[in-house]
Amino acid sequence: MQKTHATVVEGMTCGNCALTISKLLEKKGATNISANAASGDVSFSLPEAQDVDVIYDTIDSMGYHVVREGQDGAVADEHAHHDYSTRYLLICAAFTIPLLLHMFISWHWLHNPYVQLALSTPVYAIGMWVFGKSALRSLQHRLPNMDVLIVLGASAAYIYSIIGLVVYTDHAHDYLFFETAASIITLVMLGNWLEHQTVKSTTVAIDALVKLQPQHARIIMTDSVGKETILDVESKYVRAGDVVMVNHGDSVPVDGEIIYGEGQIDEHMITGESVPVHKIIGDAVVGGTLVVDGNIKVRATTVGNSSVLSNIIRMVREAQGTKPPLQKLADKISAIFVPTVAGIALLTIIVNYFFLHHSFAEAMMRAIAVMVISCPCAMGLATPAAVAVGLGRAARNGMLIKGGDTLERLKTIRQIVFDKTGTLTTGKLQVDEFVFDNNIINEADFKSVVASIENHSSHPIAKSVSNQWKNEKQTAFADVKEVKGKGMEARDEQGNLWQLGSEKWLNKDVAKAGYDLYLYKNSEYIGALRITDALRTDAVATINQLKKMGYKTILLSGDKKEKCERLASHLGIDEVYAEHSPEMKNVKLDELLAKAPTAMVGDGINDAPALAKATVGISLSESTQIAIQSANVILSNNQLATLPKAIRLGIYTDQTIKQNLFWAFLYNIIAIPVAAMGMLKPTYGAGIMALSDVVLIINSLRLGIRKISD
Repeated sequence: MQKTHATVVEGMTCGNCALTISKLLEKKGATNISANAASGDVSFSLPEAQDVDVIYDTIDSMGYHVVREGQDGAVADEHAHHDYSTRYLLICAAFTIPLLLHMFISWHWLHNPYVQLALSTPVYAIGMWVFGKSALRSLQHRLPNMDVLIVLGASAAYIYSIIGLVVYTDHAHDYLFFETAASIITLVMLGNWLEHQTVKSTTVAIDALVKLQPQHARIIMTDSVGKETILDVESKYVRAGDVVMVNHGDSVPVDGEIIYGEGQIDEHMITGESVPVHKIIGDAVVGGTLVVDGNIKVRATTVGNSSVLSNIIRMVREAQGTKPPLQKLADKISAIFVPTVAGIALLTIIVNYFFLHHSFAEAMMRAIAVMVISCPCAMGLATPAAVAVGLGRAARNGMLIKGGDTLERLKTIRQIVFDKTGTLTTGKLQVDEFVFDNNIINEADFKSVVASIENHSSHPIAKSVSNQWKNEKQTAFADVKEVKGKGMEARDEQGNLWQLGSEKWLNKDVAKAGYDLYLYKNSEYIGALRITDALRTDAVATINQLKKMGYKTILLSGDKKEKCERLASHLGIDEVYAEHSPEMKNVKLDELLAKAPTAMVGDGINDAPALAKATVGISLSESTQIAIQSANVILSNNQLATLPKAIRLGIYTDQTIKQNLFWAFLYNIIAIPVAAMGMLKPTYGAGIMALSDVVLIINSLRLGIRKISD
């Protein structure tokens, strides 16, 4: 039996770190591994019998820090002061700049070998402290990483220069490469620092969501005589069932239900909706949303890690770590990259010195350039950076996408299947059409009689009719009773018998067929109503937009054929399959999938199997819990119009991943041979390598501003 573990690894700040930890976990027998350099989150599955603390200790031994279960932010703060990367970078830069200046300025003291030794030694020492520990630990665990190449390159240049200074005193300048050793270390540090800073910007959406979580709540305590006392506590101490006070300008501290008052709630960070929503008693509110007007009391229903906001944050973080097939290929290449590059560097020395008859110094510089220019980090970052930005952009626009692999599948979709009730419609019933015999009754009296009878029924259709026609005048009845499975009967004060019910019960006239409710007076036809659930306001525009984008649209519903065909005709949907049970939906989806990659948009329990089976399952946020769990994409703002945006974002994210991987592979394919041929100095190679990751991340950040609406 497998058990899933999730933790945060401090110090895992780049693609190289994430790859190293992934390889370590794989070596220890873990499966379903996800290591996200952008957030530091790591998750994996292990056999229940295996001790996870042993693996955590191994990760710690490699120079990282695993935040164990039960530890909170204080632990992270405790270790945060150990990050001296900025300080080390500034010190190294201060010593390296004078070393590089000697190449451009003829100041005599800068050319003194002992001055160069003095300037380069602190940089080399810091480099060995920063990169050496990581390189040594990775070799101990037989997982060589990029730091091994940095240490080899810088050490070769530094030690060779020391030997030249001691052995060849008279013409030591021919053997001095102190500036190469120092510049390699400093420029790689600069690259790592820039990468860390830019990677942090890819998680801005999650950071904003985390900051939304209110830290304090005002709990209302009521004593035995009904006197209320308000206690200000930390939100984490609120429990389900507690009542909290939320005033104008406050954030709602927990998920709950309004039991007193009303207000305008700003929900844009949860739903993407820019206009505040009016909420009254009985309405649900989400923790983290803002009361922009009004005062309410909320009974907590969901707290802690089960809250909507916590689930959103968890899903986005998990999704960032999910690897599409393209990234898995890049990881496989990166895994053998360091030994391969070390082999190429050795071959470079041999070929240049023994066969091309270059000096040993020149051959060694070319080998150093090969080691320094190589960059598996770029391949490791190509997908996580794009996925992090894409998912963050999605979260800000009312979309939750479960996994980077979902983003990749979205661009393959060719046809989109829609459920009807609750998806294309709101699920709220309304009177769509009504007819009456105006020789017997006028419109006002017809509405009055129907609404007055339905006021006595608890049936959902009756409630919808009553609510829609609640402003009509009331008709007095002496007696009203329900006829089980058929409808309602009422007798007015004049003794007339009114019957309101199903077609099967009352209607015998084929010419008047096709309505849901019929009204009869003393067994005489008076009128009829057609009931339907309200069409979503954005349904027409959404279907039109998808058809413009080239997608085939299909309606797959369990509802009556005539209703489905009428709706499909109104929306312009291409194909209709009505009166399908969940099993039939599953079979039909298999048929559709055999023709082309298919997305399924649904909301109910009956849609869950189809959502799970589809190429991409898409659910609205007000769907049943099982539908949300089965779906790959959740439109968290509950707006159907978000669907075309989600598809475009998937397409654009996939394009960005491919661009990143193309440049990462091309960079190494070109750079390594160029360095081996002596056309690239190690110093320049270190600078280019340092910037390569940043270029990929900047390309990924374009997703954050790229237009995704039509």
